[in-house]
Amino acid sequence: MKVLVPVKRVVDYNVKVRVKSDGSGVDIANVKMSMNSFDEIAVEEATRLKEGGKVTEIVALSLPAIVTTDLRLNEPRYVTRA
Repeated sequence: MKVLVPVKRVVDYNVKVRVKSDGSGVDIANVKMSMNSFDEIAVEEATRLKEGGKVTEIVALSLPAIVTTDLRLNEPRYVTRA
């Protein structure tokens, strides 16, 4: 069995986040990045499953920020009752 683990790079938890001067977002220029701590837990669990023989392959997937931003711009669809 294969396991897919999504991972995301985020600003390191030891870094004080600064807002851009125009207020449009977070300034990440020259900022230390690290893996999301919840994703680290998922990778560790996948590794344990592989070491236990329950998993044959671990695939880590990370999408570029522009893709995730584009996904958020899509208009949500809601179930309608007929």
